[in-house]
Amino acid sequence: MRKALIVLVLSLLSISLFANGSSESAPSSSEWAPEKNIEWVVTSSPGGGSDIFTRMITDIIQKQNLVGQSIVVNNQTDGGGEVGRMRVSQEKGDGLILLTFNSGDLSPMVRNTPNRIENFRPVAVLAVDRHLLLEGQKTKFASINEAFDAAKSGSKVIIGGSKGDDLNIYNILIKELGVTEDQMTYIMYDATSDAITALLGGHVDYCISKPAASDQYIKSGDAAPVVAFANKRFGGLLSEVPLMSEIGPYSNIESPIWRGVVTAGKTPDNIVQYWSNILEKVSSSEEWQKNYIEKNLLVSDFMPYDAATQYMKDYQTSVLSK
Repeated sequence: MRKALIVLVLSLLSISLFANGSSESAPSSSEWAPEKNIEWVVTSSPGGGSDIFTRMITDIIQKQNLVGQSIVVNNQTDGGGEVGRMRVSQEKGDGLILLTFNSGDLSPMVRNTPNRIENFRPVAVLAVDRHLLLEGQKTKFASINEAFDAAKSGSKVIIGGSKGDDLNIYNILIKELGVTEDQMTYIMYDATSDAITALLGGHVDYCISKPAASDQYIKSGDAAPVVAFANKRFGGLLSEVPLMSEIGPYSNIESPIWRGVVTAGKTPDNIVQYWSNILEKVSSSEEWQKNYIEKNLLVSDFMPYDAATQYMKDYQTSVLSK
């Protein structure tokens, strides 16, 4: 599977390089602004954390009239999102394409494909997220400790989640519990929303999720958070959710998720600066802080394009060193 994905990405890289080889150069004026509609690529399904993040940004941009052109969100999930990421990395640098890019996208990209952060222009980092473990109304275990004990005794427990950071927290969890992948099996979905749907249908026992993607299901009572994968408790609606150290003889575990935006690797500095400034205005808006950061219990951590570039490169180095 990994070999096939690499072949697919390499093929797309060759096609894209050929197609873009004769394209016009990007605008060089320092006073740049888009004159055509913008495509914003999201490499996960509608309803997932990345999709919610993106649509909140585009809604604020539209309401505050920060950009004079329409922004069209394109959910492109082929190849676990790698096809969309490779495509954006090789687009001409005209400033008319953006990509939601998170730690959960970078990790599998550098492990499974030849694509690297150097093939993009990071625009900004806007927030940091953490994980929850959810149970559904059809979960067959009376408590999470019963599920942990069942896995240790050889009974299969099935956990659903998305790619990237969800998978990473699962790997940390089974290591902390001292169980194998056979005892506690992971089913990977294209987006957290798909994993939650599987939980509600009783197809998995538990689901790894971020607060943004699970908020409506928690409020409706269709799902309930049983563990917070963090070093300290969440606040607000999730303030009563225990940490790993509070449910048994375990260490707290977490895998913080940064959420950011990148654009095509050929994009010049002035265009990257333009989009970075736009996203800084979004990040500082009351609507963003109240309806996204506070509502979803995130940490507001805006980084402009230069700081975001170094941050993503450092994260890539840490992933490759493991």
